[in-house]
Amino acid sequence: MSDSPAARLQVLFEGHRLTPTQRRIAHCMVRRAADAPFLSSVELAELAGVSQPSVTRFAVALGFDGYPALRRHLRDVAPPEESGATAANEYQQAVDAEIENLRHLAEVLADPAPVERAGRVLAASRPLPVLGLRAAASQAYGFSYFAAKVHPDVRLLDEGGTMLADRVDAAVRAGATALLCFALPRHPREVVDALAYAQSAGLTVVTVADSAFAPVAVHSDLLLPAAVGTGLAFDTACAPMLLGRVLLEAMCDNLPDAQARLEEFDVRAAARGLFVE
Repeated sequence: MSDSPAARLQVLFEGHRLTPTQRRIAHCMVRRAADAPFLSSVELAELAGVSQPSVTRFAVALGFDGYPALRRHLRDVAPPEESGATAANEYQQAVDAEIENLRHLAEVLADPAPVERAGRVLAASRPLPVLGLRAAASQAYGFSYFAAKVHPDVRLLDEGGTMLADRVDAAVRAGATALLCFALPRHPREVVDALAYAQSAGLTVVTVADSAFAPVAVHSDLLLPAAVGTGLAFDTACAPMLLGRVLLEAMCDNLPDAQARLEEFDVRAAARGLFVE
């Protein structure tokens, strides 16, 4: 495993049954992993949007006597600062943060079982609804665009509103057994409600989210985390996009005619002069 601050926090939080408020604190700490060992309980509470006593209870839930003990632990396990490094500007820092997110994703994928399981679940669903609203809409669209070349029936759900539940119902009636969701911050309440509805309709929910502690976790049968970058005015999502492509690969491995479909598309595209060579 990586010795990155985010990776250490993920390991620390794993195996603990956390309340929704505590998951919110954990998620905030992962997002601010480099700063977490130096935040006071009041500062962390403000960042997470919770009360200061909630931060104390969170530390106790992790097995510490209180928040000061948790903070001391984080400082003790933090690697020493490298000296002599040239200070990076904010743009370089954002790129470096994304590189670290990709490294962490690579370490998570060292165990391919969850992605392989997701690939089997998604390949077997006919049709396959793919949900992504607001910030996650582009991730859902990108996955759906490529998935439609190998999967016989992909249904993009990238618009909310009262019709969303109707479209989930239509997919279930047509034979869907699973739903893939891309969920990125800030998490729309509508996505959480849609996943709860999908589960109640009998669908297996596979979710790509920015954290294992994201609000969508409670309504996900299989959650695959990929961190987003938070160093710029708007979040960056290189790791979730790459994880989506990995899921596509795993799904193709479970579609016997995937390669034939791709070759057929290439022949048609060449005949139509679709692409400039």
